[in-house]
Amino acid sequence: MIKSPSLLRHLLHAFYSVAILALLFSAAGCAKTGGGQSAGTTGDYVTGKPLPERREGTSFFGSNVRHGQFQSIYFDFDSQTVRASETGKIEEIASAMKESSSEIIIAGFTDERGTGEYNRGLGDRRAGAVRESLISQGVGANRIQTVSFGLEMPAAAGHNETAWAKNRRAEIGAIR
Repeated sequence: MIKSPSLLRHLLHAFYSVAILALLFSAAGCAKTGGGQSAGTTGDYVTGKPLPERREGTSFFGSNVRHGQFQSIYFDFDSQTVRASETGKIEEIASAMKESSSEIIIAGFTDERGTGEYNRGLGDRRAGAVRESLISQGVGANRIQTVSFGLEMPAAAGHNETAWAKNRRAEIGAIR
């Protein structure tokens, strides 16, 4: 039992200060960071451009989405940064989209390493990074949807770097 009133006041003050700091840090951790780091995890924004409403009946693997028109974009391990070597693919997609009124859906994928939750987030950030690159090339943000499959549906079977490199990707589907 604390017998000194001044010591009690000091301890209560310290406790309240720690509690306030914990709340501030917690709120800061919930704030959206720039650069697409939270693309899709909040489901609302990528670099200030609102994600379009999901078109009714649109699914990346649905019959109204055509695959194979564009090459996959590949990523380094544990990265959502579009490689310099992949920018030509982005430019090709942007050019095709500027010549039409089509919409696309970008699916982000990862290799098998990491938890399911982490990989869904990473796949989401990869799809968001491709989306941001297309927007910076002049494609309308309202024409691009994103989805993440994480480690689901690998492009290559295997448990080695060759397979993993093929699975760290974003695929583009053209919505009909």
